[in-house]
Amino acid sequence: MAGSRAETARHAAEAIAAVLRRPARCKLVLSTGETMVGIYRELVRLHREGRAPLSRAETFNVDELRVRAHDPRSFRVFMERHLFRRVALPTERIHFLDGDAQNAEIECRRYEHDLARAGGADLVLLGIGANGHIAYLEPGPSLPPLTTLVRLSASTRQRLAASGVRPVPRQALTMGLETILSAGQILLVATGASKARIVARALSGRITPQCPASYLSIHPKLTVILDPAAASRL
Repeated sequence: MAGSRAETARHAAEAIAAVLRRPARCKLVLSTGETMVGIYRELVRLHREGRAPLSRAETFNVDELRVRAHDPRSFRVFMERHLFRRVALPTERIHFLDGDAQNAEIECRRYEHDLARAGGADLVLLGIGANGHIAYLEPGPSLPPLTTLVRLSASTRQRLAASGVRPVPRQALTMGLETILSAGQILLVATGASKARIVARALSGRITPQCPASYLSIHPKLTVILDPAAASRL
């Protein structure tokens, strides 16, 4: 547990940097959202200090809204703004889902193939939604195993609207549960009292598709970084 939101971001960035310093090229699966802004700020700082060699990394994003690549709402634009424009990472090693792909099924298969060809993820960085979603795996009777097209829940769309994403898309492309759990490591980061209840449910409750984040607890190399507010119900 970290002492503040800023310390949470530092601890998370340092955990990512440790993976980046391994001899082999690191494959990162990255996420977006308010929690990630501070993490990427710290990661850029570490990169500039020579402690997070992102120039040797290969990245994939865990999801993308059903919008065009350069739409201001897209996660590609988010990543460019908060990370990729600030570090020396070759563009050919940055991978995104095409949210505007005409055939979503073919696009999802392509993404799975590209990740597998890269050797799979060394680390997946995740936040957690207030309803327990990870990536855009929403609560339901079952969870898709592989990358797929999903419909966003009303609560997720409301939170996107509150964050300034308007109009809010109704669909997204997201990595599936098996794709995420196949990573060498998973780093889950949450901050704020609004996440306390769902963090406790995910980490201490039963494993159920009604709380997709609960499946992370079965991963042998799960690291959870929380600020005191997010950890208050554990």
